[in-house]
Amino acid sequence: MTRIINSVAPVRICDLGGWTDTWFAEHGKVLNISVSPFVQCQMVLKETKQAKGKVTIYAENYSQHYTIDPAEIVYDKHPLLEAAVDAMNIPLDLDIEVSIYSEAPSGCSTGTSAAVSVALIGALDMLTPDRMTQGEIAAKAHEVETHYLKLQSGIQDQIASAYGGICYIEMTRYPDSQVSHIHIPNTVCWELESRLSLVYLGETHKSSDVHEKVIRELEGAGPDCKKIKALRIPPEKGKNALYAGDFKAFGAAMRENTEAQADLSPHLVSEATKQVIEIARHHGALGWKVNGAGGKGGSITLLSSPSPSNKRKMLRNIESANSKFIHIPVYLSRYGLRVWETH
Repeated sequence: MTRIINSVAPVRICDLGGWTDTWFAEHGKVLNISVSPFVQCQMVLKETKQAKGKVTIYAENYSQHYTIDPAEIVYDKHPLLEAAVDAMNIPLDLDIEVSIYSEAPSGCSTGTSAAVSVALIGALDMLTPDRMTQGEIAAKAHEVETHYLKLQSGIQDQIASAYGGICYIEMTRYPDSQVSHIHIPNTVCWELESRLSLVYLGETHKSSDVHEKVIRELEGAGPDCKKIKALRIPPEKGKNALYAGDFKAFGAAMRENTEAQADLSPHLVSEATKQVIEIARHHGALGWKVNGAGGKGGSITLLSSPSPSNKRKMLRNIESANSKFIHIPVYLSRYGLRVWETH
């Protein structure tokens, strides 16, 4: 008998308070917005006639097919996918074909790797006796990156992908947190969606010497250092602005956050990012937020003026300014991880 399990998980943009959701910050606040494009996962399950089953992975974005032994997993081709399988203790008597596809570009600084983990873990969860909650799936995806792969990772990306919507995250003590959805009227939600833009800078974002330097400085400074405290302020301002439907105030919180990122290191706001910001400012944009930790490559979220035609002109001018700059359409995702079985 064949079973087909599907899952999708959103990415996130406009992460006010990023850097405060880390182990060296100890406690923090983040406001982020879950959006499409999604990460999509499909699993085809078949009972095996062999002594034990195998897992075949199709990383569609890379056009790669390969097979792993779930009893002896080696992290060599796509460690994030392999570690997620390893972490879930799946049944060994099945042949599993996993297909993973991300609509967002790799290295876009929108929490794509977290969305990949959440989508895959959510699908694999259907194979275990008990069901995991949204919070448990987010925690497991975070564990994959920090424990299994020994990577630096805050907690906000996994939470945004699992929960969806507009999340206000209060990290009480790393990695424990309280997650609240920001529920705003449809009219405010639609207006926010119409004004937000995601611009990919055309270069894959990777952890760099700049990030390692910032981390070394922050872990030495402690959780109450001035630079970390400054990053805890914009999330609360952004939350209050959305509840009030005040887009000028929300844009101001975005700008304040980007300035606080630059204060960590001027290299976190790249020259390409500055070029996009200047064009956006010229067209009356209210706010801009360097997505993720910042640095070379990645992406930026823009909050435009009320005029849709002015927003379109802004985006045309941004794309014409540099052939690498790409506008990626985004739509608010009120739902986080979704998992279902095809019948």
